[in-house]
Amino acid sequence: MQAYILPVLLQIIGIMVVIAEIFIPSLGLLAVMALGIFLYSLYLVFTNISSTAGTVFAGLDLVLVPVLVVSGMKILAKSPLALRRELSKQDGVVSQRQGLEAYINMKGKSVTDLRPSGMAQINSQRLDVVTDGEYIDADTPIVVTGVKGNQIIVEKTLI
Repeated sequence: MQAYILPVLLQIIGIMVVIAEIFIPSLGLLAVMALGIFLYSLYLVFTNISSTAGTVFAGLDLVLVPVLVVSGMKILAKSPLALRRELSKQDGVVSQRQGLEAYINMKGKSVTDLRPSGMAQINSQRLDVVTDGEYIDADTPIVVTGVKGNQIIVEKTLI
């Protein structure tokens, strides 16, 4: 009976480490530790007790560990650690501002230095703008040359 205590204790510790791996991101370090604990426990059972007991322990590990991982994932999905909120248009979430294409070919003035991004005054509105990499001083006349996603792309103009 004494020979079973350490392997069973190691199996319980291994199971606890697997559960910890589910909730604590460790880049697999805890999984490797759990694997080592299980293998050492199986080594002790096979060498100190018997092959039959070792086979029983290995069979239990092959069934119990995947069940625990799947159960842990389901518990994690329902826990406060999981992100359950979905962002949608019905909630007013917009990923890109609509209507930026209307600014194409409009002229304005840079409010701040554009290095390559900054603020500009276009059509009486202050907007975040970017250049194609060139530096533009503040109070320089600019023209909108394009829109890419949420970016208004401008160039220096000679007004």
